[in-house]
Amino acid sequence: MKRRVIVVGGGAAGMMAAITAAKEGAEVRILEHNDRIGKKILSTGNGRCNFTNEYQTPSDYRSDEEQFPWKVISRFPYEETMCFFEELGIMGKKKNGGLYPFSEQASAVLDVLRMEVELRKINVCTGMDVKKIQITRKGFRVEGISKELGKQIFHGDALILATGSKAAPKLGSDGSGYSLAKSLGHSMIPVVPALVQLECSETFYKALAGVRVYGKVTMLVDSKTVADDTGEIQLTEYGISGIPVFQVSRFASRGLYEKQKVEAVLDFMPDISEEVFETYLKKRISERPDKKMEMFFTGVFHKKLAQVFLKRADIRPEKEAGMLTGQECKRLVQTVKKFRTTIRATKSFEQAQICAGGVNTKELYAENMESKLVKRLFFAGELVDVDGICGGYNLQWAWSSGYVAGKGAANA
Repeated sequence: MKRRVIVVGGGAAGMMAAITAAKEGAEVRILEHNDRIGKKILSTGNGRCNFTNEYQTPSDYRSDEEQFPWKVISRFPYEETMCFFEELGIMGKKKNGGLYPFSEQASAVLDVLRMEVELRKINVCTGMDVKKIQITRKGFRVEGISKELGKQIFHGDALILATGSKAAPKLGSDGSGYSLAKSLGHSMIPVVPALVQLECSETFYKALAGVRVYGKVTMLVDSKTVADDTGEIQLTEYGISGIPVFQVSRFASRGLYEKQKVEAVLDFMPDISEEVFETYLKKRISERPDKKMEMFFTGVFHKKLAQVFLKRADIRPEKEAGMLTGQECKRLVQTVKKFRTTIRATKSFEQAQICAGGVNTKELYAENMESKLVKRLFFAGELVDVDGICGGYNLQWAWSSGYVAGKGAANA
């Protein structure tokens, strides 16, 4: 008799888990509360679906249990992900390490996954809200409610929770899986927004709205450096955004959640040292000593940003460059290289791409994503306390954890 596997959640991780379990010979059913499976995939990679990345290291994944993510990734790594999607018909296109479908359409990835779900004869129940899970002598009793069918009861020998997180609720992520996991005895690492914009306390950001600038973002929590990243920073009316901000935002979120002091130090000349930059400024001054400071950075920095630099360094815009004192020159260097800003909040779960936190990985076996508390209960995807950096890493976690959980459930 085939093992019956129920997968709660039909996103990237849920579909991978279901397909893998079906390949292993299980009878699989997906319970999805949206009107169709895989809806969130369509928004990934700005609609192009950066479905993995060829550059993989343990530091690309974050969790309270640091070694856990890589143990899972290693069981279904980048190379196997590529083979899996090539078999489904996806021709990959590389861009700075990121892998996209050659058509650059996220819908292509979703289409081949849906076709595989259909090919493997996986039963899909959409519009199904799972309200209650009970552990029975033979496995699990799952109670769901559908607008069309009303209350429904499903029985399974093994259960996979792959419900996603609270991020981007417009795409169907409602965080319901956290309650289901808790009802089965699991604890949660606090869930906070990640890959998200940061709101700053200073008032000058309104004047900087729309400015994009290359720089390094260093995140400080209670004055300790916890993360940094370099790239294009977007200055907005509320604070800071852009890829390097997203990469370090989970640390800001956690610090704010724990009521700690959170700051960012922005370096707007990250490729040269303070000494080299100071030498450059002095050379620039000597060449045009009569130039007013309000025009001094023309051709180097955006005018809006240059004005803020001068104000922060307490230098009058009408002052001639040649009249700068040595102390003022050093203040200007420090302002550009160590631009400190206070983080007062993150944007909400609505704006976040993913969440940090989730089901405590200390309660899971990395070998098969099975619960250490409940036999034949498995987890996959964003519901678990694992989050990756930008660039296809969160989808790689979905594929890897889904594969490992699906294989584990089918053979439990």
